[in-house]
Amino acid sequence: LVSASLPIGRQAMDKQKENCRPCSHAGSWYSADENDLRSQLEDWLSAVKTNHGPAKAIISPHAGYCYCGASAAYAYKQIDPNIVDRIFILGPSHHVCLSGCAVSKFNSYGTPFYNLTIDQQVNSELIETGLFEKMELITDTAEHSIEMQLPYIAHVMQSRKGAFTIVPILVGSLTPSRQSAYGHILSRYLADDRSLFIISTDFCHWGHRFHFTKYDKTVGEIHSSIERLDREGMKIIESLDSAAFNDYLKRTGNTICGRHPISATEHLHEINNHRADFRFLHYSQSNHCRSMHDSSVSYAAGSLMIKPT
Repeated sequence: LVSASLPIGRQAMDKQKENCRPCSHAGSWYSADENDLRSQLEDWLSAVKTNHGPAKAIISPHAGYCYCGASAAYAYKQIDPNIVDRIFILGPSHHVCLSGCAVSKFNSYGTPFYNLTIDQQVNSELIETGLFEKMELITDTAEHSIEMQLPYIAHVMQSRKGAFTIVPILVGSLTPSRQSAYGHILSRYLADDRSLFIISTDFCHWGHRFHFTKYDKTVGEIHSSIERLDREGMKIIESLDSAAFNDYLKRTGNTICGRHPISATEHLHEINNHRADFRFLHYSQSNHCRSMHDSSVSYAAGSLMIKPT
């Protein structure tokens, strides 16, 4: 288990008393200062347009904001807070091995802005299915894939503060049959007009430190080869074909950390038979690799719209 740096002092003690998950990555992965963070998010959001919304689901990256904050804005710009009462956040597990999915034991999640209330009724309903477990508090606090979505959620939903809930779900390594099973369970919530799904994922993790150095020299520079690999996967995700996406992952080995949350969400669409339209709106890389000694992580932001049939 990789431990996160936890906040100390009176604020952390207060959060512990009220069973609120501390924003353990604030001050390192993103600013802990409320005003600085708000200014940063507003700058990124003001630079992009609402051109594929209102979103029913988004894909957003979860690296440090200095790497992916600008990319995430393209997804969060598509959210209409006035039609959202409940937000499901599906993030991959980076620190523990899970064969299924887990919900939080906390009552709320902290952000530098305000606390986000966890929907205990939905948590209970998910636990009752027998397919969801509860995260250990240390696992929950250390995991960044869910936390990195929280400041954006709090900021975009500011006008609805106190009027919406969140459902954080840690997603493990799901087999195709389990992806389908979780899709069946979550499909009823996707069918709710007032629910929003956020899929937290980065794309290709390239370099020796990630044990992935696939390189098609016919494409040109290494970063161009990485982009082609990612965009092939992005095109398949846009088709909302979970089987094709699983085949792509087996064939290419692309190190998309949120592949299981993505696949589970594709099953939601298939089960509900919605007229859905998913579109990627932005793509970037943390570094343009040109040497086998380099490394990079890719980021993509996209939006799913549900259209009347």
